[in-house]
Amino acid sequence: MPPATRRPSRGSSSGPPPLTWEQAEPAPIVLVRGAEQLLVERAVDRIVARARAADAEVGVERTDAVEYTAGMLAVLTSPSLFSDAKVVVVDGLDRAGDDLMADALGYVAAPLDSAVVVLCHAGGQRGKALLDAIRAAGAPEIVCDPITSDSDKLAFASAELRRAGRRADGQALRALVDAVGSDLRELAAACSQLAADTTGVVGADAVERYYGGRVEATGFQVADAAVAGESGRAVALLRHALATGLDPVPLVAALAARLRLLAKVGAVRGRGAEAARELGLAPWQIDRATRELRGWTPEGLAAAISAVAQADAAVKGEGRDAQFAVERAVLAIAAAAGR
Repeated sequence: MPPATRRPSRGSSSGPPPLTWEQAEPAPIVLVRGAEQLLVERAVDRIVARARAADAEVGVERTDAVEYTAGMLAVLTSPSLFSDAKVVVVDGLDRAGDDLMADALGYVAAPLDSAVVVLCHAGGQRGKALLDAIRAAGAPEIVCDPITSDSDKLAFASAELRRAGRRADGQALRALVDAVGSDLRELAAACSQLAADTTGVVGADAVERYYGGRVEATGFQVADAAVAGESGRAVALLRHALATGLDPVPLVAALAARLRLLAKVGAVRGRGAEAARELGLAPWQIDRATRELRGWTPEGLAAAISAVAQADAAVKGEGRDAQFAVERAVLAIAAAAGR
């Protein structure tokens, strides 16, 4: 399902299941958690809009954790001269000081019926006790995690166009994500522009017309080139991806995902179509991996997987230069192809 509509996971914490921004509704306390700012803004805007639909006179107050002083939450949630109803948005709960933590914990224990308090937490361990208290109180939690995988970006773009009453064919979605997929806000803006400025089903030609020449080097493009043994192209794409801000960690994850796919299909190769179907992969994934495996030996695949494992450890803190570690893994994969 698209990332805009799937149920996010939260682990073992108690409380109701987490929701997406599209499911955000006013409640005495709402936790908006995640680092994807575009989705956080949409969740907050939706809550405010729903509150105003119920009461046009509702007051909206907003503060940031770094500006908070003791007792401010009680003041912000108090009825005003113009309206008893309030929506109070507190940003940066992950950066909160002790005063805000203490006041918020007290408020969670006895929230006002006349106020909607939206607490925004970008992630991390700061404020864990407060987050646990919010969940234990049964408050809704809206998860706005970054959308990083290629498939989720495609689903996001499709959902954006669908909300605008439009749809795009697969090639257009692929071209759009390749062109502007590094930043979710930019991807959303591109979908909005295409929906406003084109007619009918959005095709790849329309995407090329608006965004041609802006194809970014995604981790999956780097992985595709490396797996094909194209070391020069793979390194060029990698360096461009790093220069445009792509983090080494998802780059290594993309390399690992491509090699895992080859390993899975290679393990059942020769055992018939039924065994391949049991992998739970799409037919096109199996066909593509089968073609690619013709250029790989088991020894080469093992060497490539080992190189990626070393890079994964390096980019997660065990190495001094994460970017160099990724480049070394890319070169190792390309060298292992066909070996």
